[in-house]
Amino acid sequence: MAEAAGNALEDALARSMRGDALAFGEIVRGHQAMVYSLALHFLRDASLAEDLAQEVFLELYRNLAKMKSDVHLRFWLRKVTCHRAIDRGRRKRPDGMLSLGQAPEPAATARANDPLLERKLWRLVGSLPDKQRLALILRYQEDLTVPEIAEVMEIPANTVKSSIERALALLREKLPRSMRGVKV
Repeated sequence: MAEAAGNALEDALARSMRGDALAFGEIVRGHQAMVYSLALHFLRDASLAEDLAQEVFLELYRNLAKMKSDVHLRFWLRKVTCHRAIDRGRRKRPDGMLSLGQAPEPAATARANDPLLERKLWRLVGSLPDKQRLALILRYQEDLTVPEIAEVMEIPANTVKSSIERALALLREKLPRSMRGVKV
């Protein structure tokens, strides 16, 4: 099933490069959940995530001739989304909080969790420095490997590893403090 979807997107990419506007719509539909979800988890604001996704797809349209394959396109979309999300996050720090239940189709398989703990955890993830937060989102939401994250974020793999380790250490430190007073 996944292979058929990949072949359809490869075909849509080829048709889109030949000027087929409907094929570009197929590309957008095939990747919009990933782009929006990445932006939403990083920015924690649905309207900002929608705007960012539109910007990313407009930029894709302008750079369509540079795409070599659907795999390259997915990599490019993740990379551009991450960079634009960091830029947007620096301009406006959203105060909103988002639970995972509100996000569309994350790449990693969903697990049944405690919704209160989940909200608390995502609030804590939102308080992390930008690069640490982005590394965690790419690792645990998008299920990317350390080398893939390094490539998307354009940083060394060891920096990715240390960013994830630091972020997890901060979360381990902050979570018990934030749970004081919560009755189970």
